[in-house]
Amino acid sequence: MSAFVDALRSAALGDAGMTTGEPRQAVRTGWGEIHQRALGGAAVLAARGLRKGQAVAILAGTPAEVAPAAQSVWLAGGSVTMLHQPTARTKLEHYAAETMRTLTVIDAHLVIVGEPFTELGGLLAGTGIGVVTVAELTAGDPAAAPTVDVTNADPALLQLTSGSTASPKAVRITHGNLWANIEAMCATARLRAEDDVMVSWLPLFHDMGMVGFLTLPMCRGIELVTVTPQDFLGRPLLWPELISKYRGTVTAAPNFAYALTARVLARPTTGAQGSPEPSAASVGRQDRPGEAEGAPPGLDLSSLRFALNGAEPIDVGAVRGFLAAGARFGLSSTAVVCAYGMAEATLGVSFHPWGTPLKVDTVDADALENHRRATPADPEGAGTRSFPVLGPPLPGIEAVAFDEDGVPLGNREVGVLHLRGESITELYLTVDGPRPTRGPGGWLDTGDLGYLVDGEVVVCGRVKDVIIMGGRNIYPTDIERVAEGVDGVRAGNAVAVRWLENGRRESFAVAVESREAADPVAVERISAGVRSAVTAAIGARPALVAVLPVGTLPKTPSGKLQRSAASALLV
Repeated sequence: MSAFVDALRSAALGDAGMTTGEPRQAVRTGWGEIHQRALGGAAVLAARGLRKGQAVAILAGTPAEVAPAAQSVWLAGGSVTMLHQPTARTKLEHYAAETMRTLTVIDAHLVIVGEPFTELGGLLAGTGIGVVTVAELTAGDPAAAPTVDVTNADPALLQLTSGSTASPKAVRITHGNLWANIEAMCATARLRAEDDVMVSWLPLFHDMGMVGFLTLPMCRGIELVTVTPQDFLGRPLLWPELISKYRGTVTAAPNFAYALTARVLARPTTGAQGSPEPSAASVGRQDRPGEAEGAPPGLDLSSLRFALNGAEPIDVGAVRGFLAAGARFGLSSTAVVCAYGMAEATLGVSFHPWGTPLKVDTVDADALENHRRATPADPEGAGTRSFPVLGPPLPGIEAVAFDEDGVPLGNREVGVLHLRGESITELYLTVDGPRPTRGPGGWLDTGDLGYLVDGEVVVCGRVKDVIIMGGRNIYPTDIERVAEGVDGVRAGNAVAVRWLENGRRESFAVAVESREAADPVAVERISAGVRSAVTAAIGARPALVAVLPVGTLPKTPSGKLQRSAASALLV
């Protein structure tokens, strides 16, 4: 039997559960009740012809519906794929075509739809793929649940990877992969059902949300408080408020969320009338709805011990800013855990040891860019680059950097990071059929440039994104962080891409978003500021700087900026 499915059943016997509905109406549902709903749902799925190993896609907006629906699929022996959700700007005809491509890639047998997407079930009419609503699952009889002999080799998740929805790709995660990674993450983070409360707003179509902050607490019997990404983005203060209210101990988010929340926490505390006094630093800095609001009196972040930062490049400045802003609310100086992960590893690859201070590796820029060596340098000196150290690989995972010839590299030698171990998956599902994720020796090529320092992982950037100028390897994240610091540039909305200057010599271009993009004078000021700041910090001048309106830069469904697609905007 699957150890993962056994764990779901065991967790249902405990007292823990999940709280949903914040900030409107909080509803707490025990994992035992969710399991009963899932048993009934499994009976419905079996009656609809679902068999062991078949794929089921889920399109639902709330964790309260996703949790029992996903568990229903697992109890019936199927695999789960969380579909990307349409937004208010999505053209339904395009979404329908993209969704059909995804369903074809995973060979879906059924699609489960929940609110607010039930009407989209009609888009699948005539496709041969069945549609089941969450309401229909809920009406199922738990006593009629099937008994399915699921093994560790059977698929549990077909996780869609970030990238073009026109060419979808899913990672096939088995029950064995999933359980190995959950066990490794729990051991490293020292997660304990009797002590921890997990708080999340992460999207469930992303692996960090689905695996780390729904599947893990549901099968380990850990208390969970979860809201939607829209709730957080509409009012960023909700995240720290939920941590304070429920005494949250564990949370996670991509880097941009820590930078955004740091700005919110740094604002003056809201007074008795509910409106903070504006400060000079806050004027003109509101990038998102709700960001101008100050933190409420009594906000207490002292319970938070493990705040994982991952899923996108980590900015040391953003981490330090979050810790500094949270300090007056009791946030521990060791709370942030910088991490490395990817869907091909199920989720987690390495965690910085929790309870220890942020660890930063400052290296000589010339040695890094020209000789692919991370030579330690004075943090206060010029000509340096700084990276967060992401901790040793999780138990059961090996990490090695290889050079271009496939030769393993030594300490502080920069190459392409490769992984292997129990939680490393074996197959991609693509439009051209299945293909292996692993190469010779069972190693997974991550596509990330990085190095190991005394056994701990450091990531420099994506191989495909590195800009080569005069033999130098320039990392776009370095350029982007400088550009984001220019007045008028939206935080988290700067992209650096390769660019052929005059059609011959390789250079780079920078595209940034600004709320002032319609003002020619402001555009000239921002362009000059970006060009000057980047040239001074990087030692190379951008061939082109483009200032674009808000919402222009292309992003993946999980919110990551797409550099390759962004370059097309600059032609």
